[in-house]
Amino acid sequence: MVRHNNQLPDNLPQLQNLLKREPDTYREEFIQQYRHFESTLEVFRLSPSQQCQALQEQVNFLAQVAHCFAEELRLLPQQLADLLDSHNSILDPEMRMAFCKALILLRNKNLLPPYDLLQLFFRLLKCQDNALRDFLETHIITDIKNINAKHKDVKLNSTLQNFMYTMLKDSNPKAAKMSVDIMIELYNKNVWNDSKTVNVIASTGCFSKFTKVMVASLKFFLGKDPEEKDSDSDSGDEPNARESAIANKFNKKTRKRGKQLEKVKKLATKSKKKKSKAPIFSFSALHLVNNPQGFAERLFRQLESSNGRFEVKLMTLDVISRLIGLHDLFLFNFYPFITKLIQPHQREVTRILQFAAQASHELVPPDVIEPVIKGLVNNFITERNSSDVMAIGLNAVREICARCPLSMNEDLLRDLAQYKNYKDKSVMMASKSLIVLYRNSQPELLHKRDRGRPTEATAELRNKKYGEVDTKDYIPGSEVLLQDAPQKEKVEENSDDSSDEGSWIDVNESGSEINIDSDSEDSDDESAQVKKGKNQKKRKILKAKKPTEKVKETTVDAQDKVEVAQKMSLERIFTDEDFKRIDKENIKKQMRVAKAMKRKFSEIDQPNTSELVQLGDIENIYKKRKHDKKARIESIKAGRAGRDKFGYKDGRQNVNCSKTNREKKKTKNYQMIIHKAKGKIKRSFKDKQRAFKNYLVKQKKMR
Repeated sequence: MVRHNNQLPDNLPQLQNLLKREPDTYREEFIQQYRHFESTLEVFRLSPSQQCQALQEQVNFLAQVAHCFAEELRLLPQQLADLLDSHNSILDPEMRMAFCKALILLRNKNLLPPYDLLQLFFRLLKCQDNALRDFLETHIITDIKNINAKHKDVKLNSTLQNFMYTMLKDSNPKAAKMSVDIMIELYNKNVWNDSKTVNVIASTGCFSKFTKVMVASLKFFLGKDPEEKDSDSDSGDEPNARESAIANKFNKKTRKRGKQLEKVKKLATKSKKKKSKAPIFSFSALHLVNNPQGFAERLFRQLESSNGRFEVKLMTLDVISRLIGLHDLFLFNFYPFITKLIQPHQREVTRILQFAAQASHELVPPDVIEPVIKGLVNNFITERNSSDVMAIGLNAVREICARCPLSMNEDLLRDLAQYKNYKDKSVMMASKSLIVLYRNSQPELLHKRDRGRPTEATAELRNKKYGEVDTKDYIPGSEVLLQDAPQKEKVEENSDDSSDEGSWIDVNESGSEINIDSDSEDSDDESAQVKKGKNQKKRKILKAKKPTEKVKETTVDAQDKVEVAQKMSLERIFTDEDFKRIDKENIKKQMRVAKAMKRKFSEIDQPNTSELVQLGDIENIYKKRKHDKKARIESIKAGRAGRDKFGYKDGRQNVNCSKTNREKKKTKNYQMIIHKAKGKIKRSFKDKQRAFKNYLVKQKKMR
């Protein structure tokens, strides 16, 4: 049937709408448009650098209706792909973008396999078109993410990763940079978060001949440093702190008990923060490196032979130091290299000190890391430097010794401890922090006056030798669970089993035995005898069914604490209440003064050394800094947070009740109260004299 006056071939949007609703009815018009497209495409291939608006519109039209005529348009994706693959560098930017959008539309309609399209788009990243590269990068990331949304397509991911491996070695720097950016973005989106992606970036990206690719790969392994959240508020809900506060409320108030209460609060708050804080893996990609020793050695060789920018060298040093500290690597050449950079005038010296601390661990031989400590002491901790430089040096020494305690010798430690009396507060606090570190790890190295008052926790420490690991097969503090429950609980259990409410049981709270008598008269006689003793108290409870027997309390003092803790750890499943009792006992150990005993197994935690050394720990200077006007205003606004607004406050309990005349006067117009305001004007001496005269005349007349 021939349609006269048919204007549909000239109106593609209308024909597109009709084809989507009734494809069979307008099949003839579609075939006509497809033949027109093929002829236009043949003409365009003769001069692909020219822009053809008609071809651009026809490609968009066919991509929109391709799902309605899948059989007729089965060759369309390959035609567009061949055109882009062969003429991508000379095509007009608008035409190239139009062809890519059409292919993406066909891919969304499942008319094109994902691998073929992604492989084509990776090759198109070489084009000198920033808008096209950004568009393709967004689509590649989105498409791969959608493919792996429900389940991982292992075969496709492996094929694409192998292709990306070759793209990273491409001679085009922009294609290589875009490829590594795509891999990093997919890793951050948890799509390609496997070891293969990490090792491709590690083996190829970090050693690329293009600086931008290498910097992007190094930044990937560095990640972002976690933000430190300061929380100075004490936790009032901590059970140990609350119990101590209640006890202090009823006991006699002394200055010593007040100080102990504050100390318990600080210890309880600190332990709670440490437990509630989740482990930080700010550079978790380094955990997935297959050969960290070889990776670190290659990076260090590249660093030694590099003549690049100083910032890139710093990033390389940072990655190497994190690898050494995280995997406990042996890279002995690293420490002499970084010792040369430890100078007060060195650029970014605080970051270099941070790298030295990150590269320290317990398996590093003390004689290898000792030159770093001596370099710090000789170059920083001298009185010819400023107090800030000395404080930074002491802080750096503390961070290194926290991870490698054996690197410090006794003479040097005692010399550094002398700065606790230095005139500057920042140096004094840094020295005290070093003393506290060794007070809780190796107090024998300190002078006797610096060891502090030993507690039950610190009195059981012992010195570890190089390579020795202090592992425990028990939970420290679990021996407290063998102690008898409070007497009140036992009394309630015995009272439940009693049948004779007229008899009594005497419990000696001060002794180690509980006497249960069957006769109430004998119980009274026993009570009278015990009253004669010193420091003994008794109370009466209901009698149990069983005859006279003795229940002996389990005392931990008679047994070795370690053996008891081992036994408890093997034979008992701990509950939340048990762990609360253990935590409470460990805090008490840090408060109770120790008896004279030899130092043996440690039952306190070593200093918390995270994987990443915070730069603020080294730059921590106790000094009030000068702030500019903007910083002062921000500080003032931060102090006003949560505070009531200043100015007039309405003191009425009911805001809907009426106000007094005095309050209403404050909102009235001045012209309304001017006559009253005039009365407040101070009278002159003449007016006062005249008024006093009139008063006297009036008084005289009244007489």
